[in-house]
Amino acid sequence: MMLRQVMAKPRRQALRGAGYLSHAQSTSCLSITEELFLDAAEYGNIPEVRRMIEELQDLNVNCVNYMGQNALQLAVANEHLEVTKLLLRKKDLARIGDALLLAISKGYIRIVEAILTHQAFADGQRLTNSPGQAETHDDFFAYDEDGTRFSHDITPIILASQCLEYEIVHILLMKGARIERPHDYFCQCTDCSEQQRHDSFSHSQSRINAYKGLASPAYLSLSNEDPVMAALDLGNELAVLANIEKEFKNDYKKLSMQCKDFVVGLLDLCRNTEEVKAVLNGDIDSFQSSETFGRQNLIRLKLAIKYEVKKQFVAHPNCQQQLLSIWYENLPGLRQQTTAIKILLVLGIAVWLPVLAFMSWIAPSSKLGKLMCGPFLKFVAHAASFMIFLCLLVLNAADRFGGTSLLPNMTIHDHPSQLFRMKTTPFTWMEILIISWVIGKIWEECKDIWSQDIREYISEPWNLLDFSILAIFMTSFIARLMAFWHAYSAQCYVDKYYTDLSNTTLPFEIQYFQLARINWMPSDPQLISEGLYAVAVVLSFSRIAYILPANESFGPLQISLGRTVKDIFKFMVIFITVFVAFMVGMFNLYSYYLGAKHNDAFTTLEESFKTLFWAIFGLSEVKSVVINIDHKFIENIGYVLYGVYNIIMVIVLLNMLIAMFNSSFQEIEDDSDVEWKFARAKLWFSYFEHGVTLPVPFNLVPSPMSVISLLLGIKEFLWHVPQGKSKENSNDELELNKLRQQEDLSVETSLCPTRHQKIMNRLIKRYILKAQRDKDNDEVNEGELKEIKQDISSLRYELLERGKHDMETLAKLIRQLGKVMAVQQKEEQRN
Repeated sequence: MMLRQVMAKPRRQALRGAGYLSHAQSTSCLSITEELFLDAAEYGNIPEVRRMIEELQDLNVNCVNYMGQNALQLAVANEHLEVTKLLLRKKDLARIGDALLLAISKGYIRIVEAILTHQAFADGQRLTNSPGQAETHDDFFAYDEDGTRFSHDITPIILASQCLEYEIVHILLMKGARIERPHDYFCQCTDCSEQQRHDSFSHSQSRINAYKGLASPAYLSLSNEDPVMAALDLGNELAVLANIEKEFKNDYKKLSMQCKDFVVGLLDLCRNTEEVKAVLNGDIDSFQSSETFGRQNLIRLKLAIKYEVKKQFVAHPNCQQQLLSIWYENLPGLRQQTTAIKILLVLGIAVWLPVLAFMSWIAPSSKLGKLMCGPFLKFVAHAASFMIFLCLLVLNAADRFGGTSLLPNMTIHDHPSQLFRMKTTPFTWMEILIISWVIGKIWEECKDIWSQDIREYISEPWNLLDFSILAIFMTSFIARLMAFWHAYSAQCYVDKYYTDLSNTTLPFEIQYFQLARINWMPSDPQLISEGLYAVAVVLSFSRIAYILPANESFGPLQISLGRTVKDIFKFMVIFITVFVAFMVGMFNLYSYYLGAKHNDAFTTLEESFKTLFWAIFGLSEVKSVVINIDHKFIENIGYVLYGVYNIIMVIVLLNMLIAMFNSSFQEIEDDSDVEWKFARAKLWFSYFEHGVTLPVPFNLVPSPMSVISLLLGIKEFLWHVPQGKSKENSNDELELNKLRQQEDLSVETSLCPTRHQKIMNRLIKRYILKAQRDKDNDEVNEGELKEIKQDISSLRYELLERGKHDMETLAKLIRQLGKVMAVQQKEEQRN
């Protein structure tokens, strides 16, 4: 009766999908028993499956239907746990790996646990295979060519991570499963080269699938001891890959944003300052005081600024609040003061800067010295020093007004034998102060380069600007010194051989230094020095933009200006191409008409450049293309080219540049708060670290502590020089001791979690609970209804089996009762 009911029940095609003609013949190969077995596994008929497995010894449990699905896959797809457990008793099950992937994709945790208890996963080797390492002949995982839904590069841990199944990821990690990070894009190892040559598309897809698993919040939170650092590093790696693999740019950008969102999620869940410090800094156990934490070890923040994680991390309110407390270190009451009081404080520090620097130099450990080491006062001191430097540049320019000097030159004697150049070449006292500022800034930049990687130093645009300014200043001073040296040498020659220059004929090389400025050679060192000095002054004033992000009003404007400069550099590529094309073309057209034109425009490359450049601003004449002779064809060609040039440059390209400026400004304006907070945090961070406390040029004077440390270092070096071998042995012993200490610390860490690990565990638990709660709220009721329907179907078969068992028991009891009654009747007849 049960067999007839199962055979009469129609198949549910909705669960199996469309049939494929290529597999249609597979059903004809199935016997009636195998079809009944597959139906029983699909509909959760537990008694029938148990009976067929136990009684039918020749039953093929790996038989497949027309879709290539065996009984285990059908049971997993319909979430029949008991049927799955019955089938897992068989040792020779096929496609168990695909069944595991299917259970993971549907989030059936209990079925996943049951499948993992199978002997196929005893060694755990198949769970640790990285994408692309599975063999095509292995029946553990199913492949697309067999009609399954999973690719060969999808492992259980990757699929669980992509599906955000936190509990399944935890189970797999406890089993030893890991996701191996793909090799570098430019890797030329044997495996990568072979995969690229065999199937480049499959190789790229396997890399993307692996990164999808690595960037999953489930894997980041459960597989890393420091998930914040791992997420920041992986996010930056994915952002770099987005610029390398252009064809998958959107995929990598999405994954990079996913890593940043994970970090923001952890930062959102922080409930106190200690937890914020753990996210921003890492291991807080080694840094007990807030001073040490705030001034040197903001590792995550430094990475976030380097990777430009603006809105997601740096501009986060929790991060900004922590930065603000560090910025006003030792001055907590200043945060609540008005802007007027802050301005008065800045002016007072600027006026008393020499005195404060001197006191800090004498007693760096005093209360005033520690106060000057605070980030805010350090910023004010350096800003005041820079403003004084700009004032010196202005005063040095004012020194030339009216031809008088505010400060006397070093050597102005006006004796009869003095050369004219000896009155103009020497440095003034004002210029000596400027030189001291430049040398102090050079020393500060050298310390910055020494304290950080040269590549990191070059990657910062402000450092490149500082380097350019200092290089131009030093070149200008060196050229000025060369001019003074030449003039001084000529003066020494005159003092040796001449006493009066009024009626004396000097040699030409000496007489040159008596000439007025209009007679100097173009390559005169002093002229070169003055030209470079003017460029350096202009660039120095542009350095004011560095401190503008400290203010909320000027910060967004400075950011927009920087973005505009970037747009100009992009625009210059097209601009130069068009400009050079017309410059060379017009020169080729008019180079033969020198002297036969209305003017000299386009007759030389120099004139062609000038004419076209000023034509952009409407300062060139239309008559520039007119020829005095009757060559109308050439003249008409010139009119056409000149008109086309003006249309392209003035109407098209300049308006396109203006549109780019508007777009960049609008982007900054739409997100001005985030952009300003990121720029401000970047400025603040440069003053958090312990570095040069004294501003320029006071940093040139060595402090007493540095002198004492240097002397002690020299003494120790000289004392240990004769004992080279023993020193080497002692160094080896020290290194061994350090290694042993690190091993002991690692063992202690594994046995007893640190405070930082406990904090991160709390944050991860909150994050997982929040993710699961959100997932439960977003789930569709259709899946729950389907699960209830499948449970009802299984219960139906169980009730039918129980009813059948009860009927058999009742029939047996009736037969026994009949026998008893027959025996009683016989006894009665005998009696």
